[in-house]
Amino acid sequence: MALPTADRKTRTRVQLPTAASPERAHSPALTLLAALLGFFLITLDVSVVNVALPSIADSLGAGMTGLQWVVDSYTLALAALMLSTGAFADRIGATKAYGIGVALFTAASVACGLAPNLATLTGARVVQGIGAAIVLPASLALVRRAFPDPAKRARAVAAWAAGGSAATAFGPVAGGALTTAWDWRGIFFINVPFGLLALALLLRAPRFERRRTPLDLPGQISATAALTALAFAVIERGTVGVLAAVVAVVSAVVFVRVERRHEHPVVPLALFRNRTVAVMVATGAAVSVAFYGIVFVFSLFFQQVQGRSALTAGLMFLPMTGLIAVSNIVAGKLAGRYGPRLPMVIGQPLAVVGLLLLLFVGENSSTTMLALIMMPLAIGSALTVPPLTAAILDAVPAERAGLAAGVLNSARQVAGALSVAGFGVLISGSFVVGLHVSVLIAAALLAATGTATALLPRRG
Repeated sequence: MALPTADRKTRTRVQLPTAASPERAHSPALTLLAALLGFFLITLDVSVVNVALPSIADSLGAGMTGLQWVVDSYTLALAALMLSTGAFADRIGATKAYGIGVALFTAASVACGLAPNLATLTGARVVQGIGAAIVLPASLALVRRAFPDPAKRARAVAAWAAGGSAATAFGPVAGGALTTAWDWRGIFFINVPFGLLALALLLRAPRFERRRTPLDLPGQISATAALTALAFAVIERGTVGVLAAVVAVVSAVVFVRVERRHEHPVVPLALFRNRTVAVMVATGAAVSVAFYGIVFVFSLFFQQVQGRSALTAGLMFLPMTGLIAVSNIVAGKLAGRYGPRLPMVIGQPLAVVGLLLLLFVGENSSTTMLALIMMPLAIGSALTVPPLTAAILDAVPAERAGLAAGVLNSARQVAGALSVAGFGVLISGSFVVGLHVSVLIAAALLAATGTATALLPRRG
């Protein structure tokens, strides 16, 4: 017998929430794992390639310029596009954006592993960087949505950040082990199962509503052109380098004009009128020059100058990178008790001392000596980065926190890419002399930002 109309309506009202239940059935833990996996993979690919560079050079016939592009093509794409990918994730929904980013990154990893020549590898690395730029802001958005409670969200974000620290520590060792046991192609193929796992876990992530977030396409295009041309100018040199330098200057001028006039600029120039913001961005850039530039140079030094295997070269970095996670925790506790300025004032001079110790490195330096004198740079850098992030977020209004963090991370990635470009040029002649000059440049930059940090107002 048919139900009365009123009963049918009542029944419908009771069943409607069941149709919406998938939104509420998401698993915060699995969402965190998916976000952490993605962040781990894209951070790993910043450092895992360095130890494999000599093997790539032998396999594909690459010179120093080619090796620099293998590293920088990924980093530049990540740095430049990260200015806009947060807004992109808002427009299409963070869950969908994260899926697109991971799928793109994973597919590009396969292309890298199958690359028959250097040009294909470099192009695939660019696509990897594009995918990584989408994954980074979307992964953090997933964590924030999955954990609405502030206390639980803080612990989840800390776990997410720990994934990046673990990737930094694991990268050189993984690169050395995979290159030795398999081939340099293994450092890219290993991304595939983890990328597929992240996509599978994404099925349990919450769904996001789309927001009509404005995009600054002219600003994004001119910024990408300026950064890419600047890298060309440093790496290529000669006539090509001069032309690239001109393009970089013109693009930078266009970028500044666009940002001054655009209603929603990707980089609001007024942000840098805040002294703390300006100093923190400069400090983040200086730390990246020191850390990523030195890791690049020593990855080649261990193998090409000292004749060590890829696995041994990767293990040489383990004492250095293994201290990062511990030092990050110490930095957080110091910043929480005394304010972010103190650990930065301690960390940067310590990193400078570590860099100056590297001036004693020569072709016959012992394993023990090298492992020990690289530690102060790692500890000093790790003491500096978490507090400077906290300091820049404290210095801006809450509604601009994400924007400020994006600018900081983009500056750090760009600085790392330019250090690889510049230091690669320096070591292309006399390797040890170029290494020492690179160390002095990094030390001078950190000394300058350390002084600027010390002159900032004290915080309780």
